[in-house]
Amino acid sequence: MYKFLLSLALLASSCSTTTYYVVRHAEKESQAANMSSDVPLSAAGAARAAALRDALKNKHIQYIYSTNTIRTKSTAKPLADAIGAAIETYDPRDTSFVTYVKGRGRGSALIVGHSNTVDDIVNRFLGRPELTDLPDSQFGDLFTITRKGKKFSMVRSRFGQ
Repeated sequence: MYKFLLSLALLASSCSTTTYYVVRHAEKESQAANMSSDVPLSAAGAARAAALRDALKNKHIQYIYSTNTIRTKSTAKPLADAIGAAIETYDPRDTSFVTYVKGRGRGSALIVGHSNTVDDIVNRFLGRPELTDLPDSQFGDLFTITRKGKKFSMVRSRFGQ
């Protein structure tokens, strides 16, 4: 009986699913108005960040990652506050970041990046080129990457207005 239960537990754990949600930061204020490259979210961006919170607050996310910019952290903050999770910063140039996230175990995660880094993150999870840089004017894409065992799949959807 013990061997049967152990086998059942191993089978269940090998079939478990982990989900990674990858998004670009929400709409930002114009750089000209702010005189800085590290600009905050616009009013539309704040509304989109709230929509992201609403879309993901019941998805059992354990980890939230953001680059170290105001706009990415502000995109992640409403969800982090809603679920009581810390926002961990990452360097988008660190090619080992996805390996680190995968190694954390089965906890689902949100990763907030930029128009020119979201594709790199998604492609590293999938292990193949699937995306290219997002247009600078495009916001609201939600890339849901599902890991089941050693297989990764991706669904692209939208959030917010």
